[in-house]
Amino acid sequence: MMKYLQRLGKSLMLPVACLPVASIFMGIGYWIDPTGMGANSVLAAFLIKAGGALIDNMAILFAIGVGVGMSDDNDGTAGLAGLVSWLIITTLLAPEAVAFFKGVDVSEVAFAFTKIKTQFTGIISGLIGASCYNRFKKTKLPDALSFFSGKRSVAIVTAATSALAALVLFFVWPVVFNALVSFGESIISTGAVGSGIYMFLNRLLIPTGLHHALNSVFWFDVAGINDIANFWGTAGAVGTKGVTGMYMTGFFPIMMFGLPAGALAMYHTAKDKKKKVVYGLLLATAISSFFTGVTEPLEFAFMFLAPGLYFIHAVLTGISGVVCTLLPVRSGFNFSAGFVDWFLSFKAPMAENPWMIIPIGLAFALVYYVVFRFAIVKFNLHTPGREEDEVEIDNTSKALDNSSRFSNNSFAEKAEIILRGLGGKENLVSIDNCITRLRLEIKDQSLVDEKVIKSSGISGIIRPGKNSIQIVVGTQVQFVADELEKLYNSNR
Repeated sequence: MMKYLQRLGKSLMLPVACLPVASIFMGIGYWIDPTGMGANSVLAAFLIKAGGALIDNMAILFAIGVGVGMSDDNDGTAGLAGLVSWLIITTLLAPEAVAFFKGVDVSEVAFAFTKIKTQFTGIISGLIGASCYNRFKKTKLPDALSFFSGKRSVAIVTAATSALAALVLFFVWPVVFNALVSFGESIISTGAVGSGIYMFLNRLLIPTGLHHALNSVFWFDVAGINDIANFWGTAGAVGTKGVTGMYMTGFFPIMMFGLPAGALAMYHTAKDKKKKVVYGLLLATAISSFFTGVTEPLEFAFMFLAPGLYFIHAVLTGISGVVCTLLPVRSGFNFSAGFVDWFLSFKAPMAENPWMIIPIGLAFALVYYVVFRFAIVKFNLHTPGREEDEVEIDNTSKALDNSSRFSNNSFAEKAEIILRGLGGKENLVSIDNCITRLRLEIKDQSLVDEKVIKSSGISGIIRPGKNSIQIVVGTQVQFVADELEKLYNSNR
């Protein structure tokens, strides 16, 4: 089950990857004209609507993205099947259709059916499409029906399966929807504390990849919170000034200031002979965190080396959520809480004193640096550069210094080293990746040599299961995955 949920979390990153361009379009549009209505600038309205086209249709993107991501071979046929499922389910469960089936007026239809076109439904549709693809992609039919054999049969089976799913959801969806709303309302009712709890749990779930599921409740229109769309005012979404954005704002001080300061503390506390080694890793991951809000490479650099320190990081993130919610400051993002999204959100409808992120962030930077440095030294935590000498690889200078050895983006060389450390392609079963990690299935964990893998300059290694291993590469993981795939399939 954990493996399945991790794959789902990875699949969600495909549609989420569409959000940065939406953020850029809408951010520039609101900078030109804060009203966004086109009265002052047609160009502004054009850009805002272009960005809104993605935000407003995230559910459809989820249906397609999950369909492709959960298929055995990432085939586009599964994405089409996910779209087929989405169209059938949302059409059969539209308020007008439900009213007809029940023989009642539309006004008497349960409110849940007015929210059937949510990301939750998109995920369900994608899962149905992927399941039908994986099961029926090689179906062979009699000669008279051979045109519909193989992948052409997938959409047909998906349509039938989705009709049955719609029948089930006809009775189940109101219950599920009301449960999600109740969960969201229970968090909202606690105000700043709820915001802090959410952000604390968000960080704790990073190792499992399940934070995406939690995010969907607060960021999208799954439980009626819809923080992202309401913040940007897309598709008529209406937020509440001083409230909307509370589930995003607290991340900015941490990602832009806190974690980079923590990286500085790790550098200062590294062993003298290893500072040069970890410099490249910590600098690159700190810059990534500040500008883009991509924190996984930095977090995985100490998550398993010093789990207690990571727990402190999660607690501080929760505190940031509480502080930002209590203060009159609201900032939002479409991708993540880095400098780019922060700057572009200044003129968004629900933005409130976004400049305050700087002093708040600087305060958290000081806290992170002091707390991290104290904890690392006091408890002798094995953060990067403080590992025991006996676990060092033979050529330490090549272990983590991405900036020197791989300055020319030699992804093929990196992939070759990783494959060697995995025990060769004979020990490799499948290759997948998310936004920063290689997700691999292997036959025998005892054949894995972490020292060799780390010599490629990766940020961390995780072994979540008996036959699974995750390698934190960074935001260029796709290129490494492609090269690894080539090596795996060569001479086979």
